[in-house]
Amino acid sequence: MSWVLGVDSGGSGLRFALGSTAPDGTAGVTTVAATASAEPLRTGPSGIDAGQLLARLLPAVDTLLAQAGVDTNTNTDMEAGSGPGVLSAVAIGAAGMATLGEGLRAELPAALSHSLGVRRLVLAADAVTAYAGALGQRPGAVVAAGTGMIALGTDLTGWRRADGWGHLLGDCGGGAWIGRAGLEAAMRAHDGRRGGSPALLSRMEEVFGPAPELPGLLYPRTDRPAVLASFAPEVARCAAGDPIAAGIVSTAARHIAEAAAAVCPPSGACEVALTGGLFGLGDPLLVPLRAELAGQLPHATTVSAAADPLGGALLIAGALAGDTLRLPHDARLLNVLTEQDG
Repeated sequence: MSWVLGVDSGGSGLRFALGSTAPDGTAGVTTVAATASAEPLRTGPSGIDAGQLLARLLPAVDTLLAQAGVDTNTNTDMEAGSGPGVLSAVAIGAAGMATLGEGLRAELPAALSHSLGVRRLVLAADAVTAYAGALGQRPGAVVAAGTGMIALGTDLTGWRRADGWGHLLGDCGGGAWIGRAGLEAAMRAHDGRRGGSPALLSRMEEVFGPAPELPGLLYPRTDRPAVLASFAPEVARCAAGDPIAAGIVSTAARHIAEAAAAVCPPSGACEVALTGGLFGLGDPLLVPLRAELAGQLPHATTVSAAADPLGGALLIAGALAGDTLRLPHDARLLNVLTEQDG
């Protein structure tokens, strides 16, 4: 039996899962234990804080191995100063890895080798672990949508990415995008401008207070995308009876379908999986999205995601341990680091 670790780092904190796999990797990965840390990782000048991740990861590994009943003291392969050496592979999926992962890529391999004896490590964008969780290692496309929105596709020779550029430059159709559009429509109604929605104004004032106070409440916040996204469910609820809200959600569906169309492998049929909390908005979003996907991707089949990003990280770790990883390597999206890499 081989032990592997999957890590999912996002805006809601970190999640860790310990899995077991057969030495040849043919039987897949079985989740044995899981734990979580609620505080998200901070970012600094070199990106995601590698030291903070390591400080959370090491005690989590101890907890998981204890839950699994693994006695690390009996491991005879341990080298001096290299930790227990129990884990065959680790896969870490993190939000912002593609653009803010330099610190992790520079510091984590040596740190994990020294602390845990890890010789096989994958550092992946959270969209990649979402892809692996949703579709495994087969070709297709995945749209991951929550506060933000990113689409990722592969034909297993390379990755195609669309959006995921953050709430100022993109994430079109994501939760922050829908929430911001809804709040704008509410402020238009407050001003008496065209395109305003009295229904959304009413909901906004119930949630945030008087309209003139909203800028002062919103702009100083460092978590503005999450605050904007918190209003997306209100927009969806209003969509049934309010044409402005319905138009916002329909436009979001078009943006999401456009991103999926941009990343689908160009030849043959394409499976498209939808994953992330945004799709919990239900029919107000899903009905127009299905119509948009049918129009923009008539050759595609929408499928349910098999697992979440943590499950995807665990699948990648298991495949790496068994030398069966087929997803394309990429310096920013799926960075594979092994002992021989130095």
